[in-house]
Amino acid sequence: MKKAKIFYWTSTIIFAFLMFMDGIGGITRQEAGVEIMKHLGYPIYFLSIVGTAKILGAMAIVQNKFKAIKEWAYAGFVINFIGAFASRAFMGDSTFETVFPLIALAITFIPYFAWKKYEQVHLVPSSVG
Repeated sequence: MKKAKIFYWTSTIIFAFLMFMDGIGGITRQEAGVEIMKHLGYPIYFLSIVGTAKILGAMAIVQNKFKAIKEWAYAGFVINFIGAFASRAFMGDSTFETVFPLIALAITFIPYFAWKKYEQVHLVPSSVG
């Protein structure tokens, strides 16, 4: 049970930190993000919307009180990465630029499944003999 808890919290904190920092980059409209939005044909203000959602999502996945909100946050990250992949693919970007969101998508599932495993282990009553 301890290993599941450590893996869950480690993967969740790392992922949440990365999404939080990416969200800050969006809100502050960092140059790289602005260039990508221009390239993909999205309005620049979209960075602020997605950035805010990433910050809220990061906060949602590190709390354990509201499970539905946590599930929705993970769903939002999944939608974000699928959308990024599709946008890159439709623009005909390089293989790396197109596949990178799928790598990020795969990474999203690490803390998600660690959470599910931790919940499963945490909720199973221990048998005292």
